[in-house]
Amino acid sequence: MQIVDAQIHLWGTGLPSNPSHWQVTSFTPAEAVTLMDEGGVHAAVIHPPSWDPGSVEMATSAVRDYPGRFAIMGSVDFEDPEAKSKIASWREQPVMLGLRYTFLHEPARQWVADGTLDWLWAAAEEAGVPVSVLATDSLGDFGRIAERHPGLRVTIDHLGGRGGLTTLKDEEAMVHIPELLALAKLPNVAVKATGAPGYSSEAYPFPKMHTYLQQIYDAFGPERMFWGTDISKMPCSWDECVRMFTEELSWLDARDKRLVMGEAICAWWGWDRDLGDE
Repeated sequence: MQIVDAQIHLWGTGLPSNPSHWQVTSFTPAEAVTLMDEGGVHAAVIHPPSWDPGSVEMATSAVRDYPGRFAIMGSVDFEDPEAKSKIASWREQPVMLGLRYTFLHEPARQWVADGTLDWLWAAAEEAGVPVSVLATDSLGDFGRIAERHPGLRVTIDHLGGRGGLTTLKDEEAMVHIPELLALAKLPNVAVKATGAPGYSSEAYPFPKMHTYLQQIYDAFGPERMFWGTDISKMPCSWDECVRMFTEELSWLDARDKRLVMGEAICAWWGWDRDLGDE
């Protein structure tokens, strides 16, 4: 079974602007590979963080230096006059899977609601470029976007929640779940089940989160639910993040685990990995 982490950050300079991440000045590909090997993680999708201007270059180097271990979800500047042409050729870059954005703050959140970014969804759909979004307050908007663009694959980050941008835990962190589950009727919407331990006030195996994970599984199915960690803000090891799903969720059968833990995200984002001996 290949185990593919749907989201990690790597950086080489500066402290993370989000205090929920490890407050260290670097987390390099070499360090990540060591921890991945210890935790039984075969590959990970890098989301270059905004606090390090060199993070895209680092991610690109990681793809080159560790074949089959890393892919990238990048971004284009909304105000770049060449943005549309860049999206058109986005996937011609080595293991650049798609685009990822955060829509938790203004004005970006308003741009989603008022149609300012309609050109982005159209361009990504035409180019076959998947989009991943952190957008707790805009789940309904992304439902409408997915309906208007049935060829656009939309992935909702972090169980639909705010990830490390909230201090709320357990039920208080999951009040958005009904809105998230409503999106399951749209076949071009999926969910990254990333960072579940970070929403929990409990220790491993974080039992309160199991209810929400099962609700997402029941609604979206294993083909549209992707395991991952956002490891640099998890309260536990990579190994425990893996075992939370592979050993503690009894309702996942062997086929489901293969999909949720890696096969489904590779299919959804079009990552044709060299599996080697996995």
